[in-house]
Amino acid sequence: MEHNTTIPGREGGPGAGAKPGIFLRDPAFIASTVPLIDGALSWFDAKVRGVDDLPAEGPFLMVGNHCGGMYMPDAFALMVEWYRRRAADREMYALVYDLVFEIPGLASAMRRLGGVPASHENARRALDRGAGVMVYPGGDEDAYRPWVDRHHIDLHGHKGFVKLALRSGVPVYPVVSHGSHDSIVVLLRGGRIARTLGLRRLRVNVFPIMAGLPWGIAPVWMPMVPLPSKITVQVCEPFDWSHYGPGAAEDDDIVEHCYEEILGRMQASLDELVTETPYPVIARVRDALIPWGR
Repeated sequence: MEHNTTIPGREGGPGAGAKPGIFLRDPAFIASTVPLIDGALSWFDAKVRGVDDLPAEGPFLMVGNHCGGMYMPDAFALMVEWYRRRAADREMYALVYDLVFEIPGLASAMRRLGGVPASHENARRALDRGAGVMVYPGGDEDAYRPWVDRHHIDLHGHKGFVKLALRSGVPVYPVVSHGSHDSIVVLLRGGRIARTLGLRRLRVNVFPIMAGLPWGIAPVWMPMVPLPSKITVQVCEPFDWSHYGPGAAEDDDIVEHCYEEILGRMQASLDELVTETPYPVIARVRDALIPWGR
């Protein structure tokens, strides 16, 4: 779904006018929404590190592990911290699941917060505007990986972001989240169920079976109450692959090397965060009950 009208004041910057209706980020709406999001995030006690190291100007790409299913507290925590540190006039966009833009009300809110439908073309256009772009390559398969795999980086072999970075010559910042995926308990990813139901037509690859309150064990469309969890989001040092040149995007060996390189750094960072806070739910409950013990 795509709007065909340009909203004044929301389409400025490099590349404006290339495709009206895609970039509808609304700084005033973000300013009014951030306190609400911040209040909801207090359930999780989310901390974001390294945002100050992101470029103050010019395009860049952020690549994250997708956690927390539909709740995505780590992603919202990053957005709030970006707003605080960089102010509303510094553009950042997130590539968002297509299905979100088919839900009335939510679609409009997501666009105004800086979400755009996930596609290589939309990512390229955002970079052409000089904006930052956040991408979660693992998609729904990563967002709903089983609870036992919560400490594993799973980009699901999707290398499109590598080709985008090589063609654009922009720095790539790994963003690693820990604790967000402890807030939900995924028993089964449900890939086979999704295929049987024909959900692939909607670009939906999973039909997760969850455990939690109030339903006990239930499919994902019966929302569970997320567990309180201490969440840490770490922005890591960037990769600069510009020396390979744009043509490297067509070289499978270089693409694979870059993919494995960033995957390794993200896993190493996640391992460090797990060592730092091995039991995020226990840590959050402890801090809530004994706040002076932090």
